[in-house]
Amino acid sequence: MSFQNNAPKGAFPPSLLPHGTQSTLASNYLSFDGTDGGNFAQQYLPELYEAEVERYGNRTLGGFLRMVGAEMPMTSDQVIWSEQNRLHVSYEGCTTLALSGNISSISVPLEDNKTNTIKVGNTIVVSTGLTTVKGRVLSVGAPTGSAGSKLSTVTFNTYKVLNTEAGGIPSSTVVKMFVYGSEFAKGSGGGVGDYQDMDSIQPTLTQFSNKPIILRDKFQVSGSDTAQIGWVEVATEDGTNGYLWYLKSESETRLRFEDYLEMSMVEAENNGSGSVTLGLGTPANDENGPGSEGLFAAIEKRGNIYNDFAGAAAPGSGALGDFDNILKQLDTQGAIEENMLFLSRATALDFDDMIAAQAGGGFASTQSASYGLFDNEADMAMNFGFSGFRRGSYDFYKTDWKYLNDFSTRGLIGDIDGVMIPAGTSTVYDQSLGSNIRRPFLHVRYRASQADDRRMKTWVTGSVGGAYTSDLDAMTVNFLSERCLVTQAANNFVLFKSTI
Repeated sequence: MSFQNNAPKGAFPPSLLPHGTQSTLASNYLSFDGTDGGNFAQQYLPELYEAEVERYGNRTLGGFLRMVGAEMPMTSDQVIWSEQNRLHVSYEGCTTLALSGNISSISVPLEDNKTNTIKVGNTIVVSTGLTTVKGRVLSVGAPTGSAGSKLSTVTFNTYKVLNTEAGGIPSSTVVKMFVYGSEFAKGSGGGVGDYQDMDSIQPTLTQFSNKPIILRDKFQVSGSDTAQIGWVEVATEDGTNGYLWYLKSESETRLRFEDYLEMSMVEAENNGSGSVTLGLGTPANDENGPGSEGLFAAIEKRGNIYNDFAGAAAPGSGALGDFDNILKQLDTQGAIEENMLFLSRATALDFDDMIAAQAGGGFASTQSASYGLFDNEADMAMNFGFSGFRRGSYDFYKTDWKYLNDFSTRGLIGDIDGVMIPAGTSTVYDQSLGSNIRRPFLHVRYRASQADDRRMKTWVTGSVGGAYTSDLDAMTVNFLSERCLVTQAANNFVLFKSTI
């Protein structure tokens, strides 16, 4: 038989082996989270780190819109702005018709069912590829066809050659055409000649609109939890530091909501039907709201998209040709001189490699390539990064966009490589101020009046933490904002996308 004694042996746990000196050894030290179940009666107490480890650094993503735009109040449910159309008259997708002698005709598609702006007496250039024919307009036919696909026939007398076919453009060919002037006979006007058939061109504006969305969030803590103080030393992204307890969560909720304010302006999408209403209490009406037009949606709809910048080529090779294609596209638009590039890490490195390749690798002081903002100082290029450069007649300022690199946002997907945003401003009439003001092409409008400012509202409800608004045994911190993004002159914006 045997005798079993379960009584404690000695003054220390049986798993510990005493040592003659105070030395931390594997035989006499147990961590607090070990198998002893958190027993403080151990030879060495654990060292508790009170400070929170910032393993992700600054986690906030905001700041993009503050760099490129502005925030302005509005009082309506919709913001409407007008953008000018092109000054000169041109058409694409025209088709040459049957020819007769030195008289030629083309069929001109009318965009949005508008009237033909080509006038009798105009001199025009008709082109397909590198073959061009010039002529003087003799007549302009009335629009024909169904809504959305109306056409107008323009008949003209060709110069130098008998007709377009003799000039190398056969009938039934798709051509481009633009007006470069006019020509009339002596004494024309006042009912003499065909000047009387020339109507004036009335300028037209293209209107765009956007509507604000309401963003909400909240943080809640029960009254019991507020009485259980657990202090943690923190240093938050908004500059707060010191010992906080449950308000640490409130601080992160606020930071997250502030990021949502910017991310929503970037990612927002309009509802296709536009007829869905929120807040009616039925699932069918609460699934989706009318939405709003964010930055990406505006560029996809009205701007320029460049796929796979630099492609799969070696670093620096191929990128310059791609970039020059972008410059050629900018020439056809507003040709705004200064532009800002907000890029993902990979695309930013492609730009650095592209610039360094033109500067002989960025090391040789004898290279004649321009370093842009670096004033041709080769030693500055030893940083292997370029924040600004000039190409053609354009200046570009480049920076990383954290939103595209963060693995919890667009960095998780990787389909957007960056955006190019013009640094100019537009002059518009502000009804609330009653005067013309200059605004960035990209800016945020938020709902506000003398009664309520909804730019960023915060209020506390409940019965804890100094608020006594209800019998709820908790403190609720509420956040609300109502805003939308105005993307003007989107034809000057470029969205870099990845498809490979």
